[in-house]
Amino acid sequence: MTGPMTHRAKESPSQTAGPYVHIGCTPNFLGIEGVYPEDLGTRLITGDPAGERITIKGRVIDGAGNALKDALIEVWQADAEGRFAGKGGAEGFTGWGRSPGDMNTGEFTFETLKPGRVPFPDGRLQAPHVTFWIVARGINLGLHTRMYFADEEEANAEDPILTRIEHQSRVPTLLARKDGDAYRFDIHLQGPDETIFFDI
Repeated sequence: MTGPMTHRAKESPSQTAGPYVHIGCTPNFLGIEGVYPEDLGTRLITGDPAGERITIKGRVIDGAGNALKDALIEVWQADAEGRFAGKGGAEGFTGWGRSPGDMNTGEFTFETLKPGRVPFPDGRLQAPHVTFWIVARGINLGLHTRMYFADEEEANAEDPILTRIEHQSRVPTLLARKDGDAYRFDIHLQGPDETIFFDI
């Protein structure tokens, strides 16, 4: 048979999140300029909100102990008073951010505020936390987890989510610890230190 039917395009290889998620979500990071003045979510702090300014750093680590270099991480959180943007949150603070991992080290970074305590639906106060969403090649559905602060022992002991975790020995996988001038939160996808992920 000859004609146009003989030159059909072949099916492209299967991919999950990469590289297209970075092209669409962080074009400036990849050197594709002119789409946005800066990539959306680059800055959580856009003014001068009240609260303790902190840096969160970490990596997404696979089961072999290697940092993923194509991960994309989004965070959302309350302000220092425990209020969310759009619901009385601090002016100059978006509460939402996005960071691709560094292409050499895989490290993500967020400059943000230490969040305040947010009420649980039943009125109990949750410990200060940041919600994370992770995508990367090989992750078919984005993963959700939370980062709590190891230096908030009293609040963590009362948190309605942390106290509900069946295997309390795994709670440390959700705790960020001070490392120099930043809080360190490495997310382990598999292995003995696998981070707790939430089905939401």
